[in-house]
Amino acid sequence: MPEFDVRVVWSTAPDRDTALRIARPMVEERLAACVNIVPDLLSVYRWRGALEEAEEVLLIIKTRADRVEACRARLRELHPYDVPEFLVLPVAGGARDYLRWVAEESAP
Repeated sequence: MPEFDVRVVWSTAPDRDTALRIARPMVEERLAACVNIVPDLLSVYRWRGALEEAEEVLLIIKTRADRVEACRARLRELHPYDVPEFLVLPVAGGARDYLRWVAEESAP
């Protein structure tokens, strides 16, 4: 097991303002150390049998493995989508100081 068990969570939001309404509480409540908001994303997907296209923003959420479930629950509360994206990616390595910072800043 890595010394700092960090995860990266990806989600999307319909716009920057919504992304900020999700990101700020996540960091304030220490569910995440950092949330990057990446603009100008075009998503193409199937929803309820129809092909859809939507402009969105990407949220890249850095947190501890033991905070992922709380992060998911809070994102669900804050998110306007019926089925918000929530993909958890393991971190196989990284700068030790950065991983420590993520672990410390997202500690309960």
